[in-house]
Amino acid sequence: MPRPKRCRKICLDPNHKIFKPQGTPLSELSIIEMELDELEALRLSDLEGFSQGQSAEKMDVSQPTFNRILSSARHKSAKSLIDGAALKIARNVPHTIDPDARKDHGRNRSRRGKETGDRA
Repeated sequence: MPRPKRCRKICLDPNHKIFKPQGTPLSELSIIEMELDELEALRLSDLEGFSQGQSAEKMDVSQPTFNRILSSARHKSAKSLIDGAALKIARNVPHTIDPDARKDHGRNRSRRGKETGDRA
């Protein structure tokens, strides 16, 4: 029997639960489920620009676990876009929604390329 999943800290509660290609009825599409923690991993890493270590700390998971969550989220979003499937945001993983964790609004995020001098 596998271990139960730890509760993950999530800072968003999306208003939209399903994304699908325009012009095709949902009944005709295959549905890919993305967990709320996978969406949070995408937000932290790709939208806010935090490193995997910083993101893992914010979600209260280890860095290897965060990497697995992020890889799964990227795979599902790419599959949905390429195959034209609907993407449904699911809530099957235990989580805690903590909107206060977003108070910095991304201002303290790391900037990609800053270390190498690519950006001024």
